[in-house]
Amino acid sequence: MNRSIKSNDCNGGNRMTLEQLRIFVAVATQQHVTRAAAALNLTQSAVSAAVSSLEARHAVRLFDRVGRRIELTEAGRLFLNEAVAVLARAEAAERMLADLSALKRGRIAIHASQTITGYWLPERLVAFHRRHPDVDVAVKAANTAQVAKAVLDGAADLGLVEGEVTDPLLDQDRLPGDRLLLLVGDGHPWRGRSDLPMAELHRSPWVLREAGSGTRSEFEEALRGQGRAPEDLPVALELPSNEAVLSAVMAGAGATALSDLVARGALLAGHLHRVPFPLPERPFRLLRHRERGLSHAARTFRDLLLNE
Repeated sequence: MNRSIKSNDCNGGNRMTLEQLRIFVAVATQQHVTRAAAALNLTQSAVSAAVSSLEARHAVRLFDRVGRRIELTEAGRLFLNEAVAVLARAEAAERMLADLSALKRGRIAIHASQTITGYWLPERLVAFHRRHPDVDVAVKAANTAQVAKAVLDGAADLGLVEGEVTDPLLDQDRLPGDRLLLLVGDGHPWRGRSDLPMAELHRSPWVLREAGSGTRSEFEEALRGQGRAPEDLPVALELPSNEAVLSAVMAGAGATALSDLVARGALLAGHLHRVPFPLPERPFRLLRHRERGLSHAARTFRDLLLNE
């Protein structure tokens, strides 16, 4: 059953309310009043009234009606960014209050690169959960660039990446990481080689992660450090996940550079083969926003990673 909101919920005593912002963001996201009302479990009239109140009080039109749907005006698009930011801060405040009781409650949002999410982080999450079983931990996998943006935008309390991040608003702690390996499948001519001169790199097709991934950026930086331009490599495939790259290389699509954590199982099973080539060890990086305070739960998880 839909619930309604009183008129003073919309007017907020002539002040903008969080409820109005939530309604506006829902309508802007759904681009439809009825769907937004259903998502919020409100009546359609209550949703319309909340939006109308915002528009009337500030004498600005936030939506245009186009046929049966609605579209944000330029003012609406600008206001949406601010509304989302305010709601994110309100959610952060709720989390801060929730975890004040010695971590009996709390929530941590962690965004991490695919390599870390799939192969390094789970063991640490299990250790944290055993100590603090009532703290909810939400993990989202993304590439390094996306993780950094999530921390900057406040969508993530903490970020974990293997690629270099240069934004001055992000504090970074170095963690023990992994090593990139040059890998080929069974039928590749480099299999069994005792060494691989730099000049031969261009003689194989390559399968690489997408631009923006830490694995890709670290590999390209290693090549530059040895005087080789990454652009010279004949890249046959760019794929959005470690697993896709592994499968393509095992199928004979070419050579790749992947984390030893990712490749360990396939190497042990004999499906992939390491080619001796000087690629560096790389640290992982723990990101947090320099100007945003961490919740008690997030600080505790950060300390666990730094002190293990």
